[in-house]
Amino acid sequence: RPLTKRGTRNAAAMARRVAQRPDLPELIVSSPARRARRTAEAMAAACELELESLVVDERLYDATAEDLLEVIRALAPRLARVMLVGHNPGMTDVANVLAGVDIATIPTCGIAELRLEAGAWSDAGEGTATLIALDSPKDHAD
Repeated sequence: RPLTKRGTRNAAAMARRVAQRPDLPELIVSSPARRARRTAEAMAAACELELESLVVDERLYDATAEDLLEVIRALAPRLARVMLVGHNPGMTDVANVLAGVDIATIPTCGIAELRLEAGAWSDAGEGTATLIALDSPKDHAD
């Protein structure tokens, strides 16, 4: 399904907010689902990423927290900042596992920003990250 008009507006607004942050993602990994891809494309455009910095990964579609951890653990060591664009409940679950928090649900088009405290992506696991911010379209009146 395509993004709704509201979804398109929310993706653009969230992308603008991400682009204003000091630490932009170097890579965006997206689910192949149409809505996720469109959201990832908006993020990549706002962050002025090259085309090869947006990767579609089938493993993100209908992914569990463990599936997402496998994707994270396989990231290239040279990367410092990565954005995953996927689906609930997996995205909320992996944020909760990594940061040891209890987010009820990351809202549609919401962003959970985590800092991995582990030494490498391959060490990502339970309690190895800190929740820095949780942001959603409803948190701001654009």
